[in-house]
Amino acid sequence: MTTPSAALKVAQIGAGYWGKNLARNFAELGALAAVVDDHPETAAREAEKNRVPVRTLGEVLADPTIAAVSIAAPAEAHAALALKAFAAGKHVFVEKPLALTLDDSRAMCDSADKAGRLLMVGHLLQYHPAFVTLLDLVRRGEIGGLRYAYSHRLSLGKLRTEENALWSFAPHDLSMLLALFDERPATVTGGGSAWVTRGLEDEYRLDMTFAGGRRAHVFAAWLHPFKEHRLVVVGETGMAVFEDSAAKPEDKLRLYRHRVDYKPGGPEAIKAEAEPVAFPPDEPLKAECRHFLECCASGKSPRTDGAEALRVVETLLRAEAHTSLPANID
Repeated sequence: MTTPSAALKVAQIGAGYWGKNLARNFAELGALAAVVDDHPETAAREAEKNRVPVRTLGEVLADPTIAAVSIAAPAEAHAALALKAFAAGKHVFVEKPLALTLDDSRAMCDSADKAGRLLMVGHLLQYHPAFVTLLDLVRRGEIGGLRYAYSHRLSLGKLRTEENALWSFAPHDLSMLLALFDERPATVTGGGSAWVTRGLEDEYRLDMTFAGGRRAHVFAAWLHPFKEHRLVVVGETGMAVFEDSAAKPEDKLRLYRHRVDYKPGGPEAIKAEAEPVAFPPDEPLKAECRHFLECCASGKSPRTDGAEALRVVETLLRAEAHTSLPANID
């Protein structure tokens, strides 16, 4: 399948654990032009799979027929690679997190603006059709005003040795929660514990408060007995659950029209049956890659642009520092 912007060409920088999936999707969309990877075997394998050449970073940046790069490198390399790409006039897709510091994150956003090029970050679940449907449901007021929400991203493994559970897992959840609340949290706190690798938390809990007493938390762990990817949203007149780890599509997004009746004897919970909510059968990563290509072609700002990703990085850093709301970073 191709897109209206199939003529736009993208080079995949980093074709390992996750980069190979990006390469495959850009190839299926008719946009992959080359593969770049520091490991020759990896580069050759993924280039052969996707029927594109292996190129060096320098060759890609100097090639005027390649309009964009997709970066799936270690997070500490994101800023340096992106700045080189912007200097060469390329659009940039970069995997989460945007960067590991606010200075690097700001530099990436500023460079994109100065170059007049697009910066998009791979907050994948913003492109999951179930979450897109849930976000629309909340914004339409289907469950009334938002009261609190939480997201659990739990599993056993893959055990990371470069980044903790907060930075590895939570960017996806924070991206969804910040979109739902549509504002920066007033306070952010967090903490976790390291049991497998010294200094790297295997489990991490992040708590946020928002205006009007609204609250949210993220619990992320790779040292957990079973897989659970669940987002719960509680409103004034209803509740909704996006459970990506559910086996059946019809169980992934559910609406609960529970309510509370206030009677002379006290409040009473009136329960309702779960209502499955339909959503389009699109593959999130394919939708994400397609969105990037369409935004490059049209000049439209991506759903997860640099400003959105900067707010996620700021929240991650605030969780580690336990801070209240600082001056606006945008």
